Amino acid sequence: MQAKTMGQRRKGLSLRGREVFSGFLFISPWIIGILLFFFLNLGQSLIFSFNHIIIDPDVGGFSLRWAGLSHYQHILFVDGSFNRELAESIFDMVINVPLIIFFSLFMAILLNRAFLGRGLVRAIFFLPVIMATSAIEGSLELIMGMMMGGVTSVPPEIMRAETGFDATSIAFMLSEFGMPSQVIDYIIEAIAMLHDVIRASGVQILIFLAALQAIPPSMYEVAQIEGATGYEAFWKITIPMVSPLILTNVIYTIVDTFVRSEVIESTRAMMFTTTTLYDGTSVMAFGQSSAMALVSSIVACIVLLFVGWLISKYVFYYN
Repeated sequence: MQAKTMGQRRKGLSLRGREVFSGFLFISPWIIGILLFFFLNLGQSLIFSFNHIIIDPDVGGFSLRWAGLSHYQHILFVDGSFNRELAESIFDMVINVPLIIFFSLFMAILLNRAFLGRGLVRAIFFLPVIMATSAIEGSLELIMGMMMGGVTSVPPEIMRAETGFDATSIAFMLSEFGMPSQVIDYIIEAIAMLHDVIRASGVQILIFLAALQAIPPSMYEVAQIEGATGYEAFWKITIPMVSPLILTNVIYTIVDTFVRSEVIESTRAMMFTTTTLYDGTSVMAFGQSSAMALVSSIVACIVLLFVGWLISKYVFYYN
């Protein structure tokens, strides 16, 4: 009887096997979703990018006419707006991502300290994530559109005087400290984008907060006993310990910034336009829009792979 029980145990999964099975079971909804929705739509977009989409109003469906590489040739070599918007989106990504990461880490360090009303302040910084939902964002855009009638009639110099923001005086003050002009331009642009930076930092702040709270307090106690300053503890303990989450936040921010970029908006707008073929047939621009989406996605993946490879070389994993 004992030998039979031991044989049954040998046939079962090992501890490592149970862990692997539990992991796959945990991510199975994501696997099913990405197979049914992402790869299915990706294959459909790939087919559309090589064809003209002819809408049949009588039947209510569409038919495909082979277009080859004409859509890719048009967006890359004929229509210069796509290349310009793609380059501007990448440039904005290079500017915005460091600002968002720095601001998120700075605010997470402040919010990790104990003070009265800390929970309320954390909720306030997460509000932009909730406000970015389609229903609320659409309502806010409608309200802003109704208000802009009076705002647009105010001259820029009067609006600047009323808001109190004068970039010229700030630039002059920074130049007096001997800062290079490139650094001054970056700081002025960062101040001007402060609203967008705060709006895009909600998730990153929460991730950094979780990383900071996972750092053992004993590390800071030992560093204090050894005579380390707060500055040294920040660079020797805080940054290495949160470096895996820095990589996570950088990847997330790149994707989020690219999704909100101008090239993606142009790709969506292209879907609702019509073009005329050489034989006079009117077609929807789904094919051209699919080609724009695929090219921009490939460029974004290349950026993600390069940035992920570069940052992963400096990531410290604590065991």
